[in-house]
Amino acid sequence: MRTKATFRLPPELIQRLTDYAARKRVSQAVVVEAALESYLSPDGAERLEAALARRLDRLSRASERLERHITIGNEALALFVRFWLTSTPPLPDAALAAVQAKGRERYVAFVEALGRRLAQGQRLDVELATDMNPEVPR
Repeated sequence: MRTKATFRLPPELIQRLTDYAARKRVSQAVVVEAALESYLSPDGAERLEAALARRLDRLSRASERLERHITIGNEALALFVRFWLTSTPPLPDAALAAVQAKGRERYVAFVEALGRRLAQGQRLDVELATDMNPEVPR
C-alpha cells in the first residue's frame, strides 16, 4: 500500500528530477523513492564510505601509474642526455653557424614526429614492455 505525500521543491531541483527520470525512463516517484530509501537507510554511511574507498583506490592506482610513467620518462631523458654529452665532440667555431642551423631543422622534425606519435596514441611504456618481452602482442 502506498501513501500520497505532497511537498514543495525548488524549481531547479524539480528540473533535475524531471530530466533524470526522463533519461532513465522511469517515473519521478520511483526516483524520489529510491533517493529517500538510500538517504534514510541505516547502512547508507557504509555504502558511501565503500564507494569513496573504491574511488580513492582507483585514484591511487592512477597516481601510481603516472608516477611510473614520469619516472620512465625522466630516466630515458637523463640517459639520453648523459650519452649525448659524453659522445658529442666539441665543434670548431667555424662550423658553429651551420651546426646551429642543422640543429633547428632537426628540432622542427623532432617536434613534428612527436606530434604524430602523440596523435597516434603510441606510448613509451607499452613500447618498452614489448621491446623487453617480445612474446607480448602489441
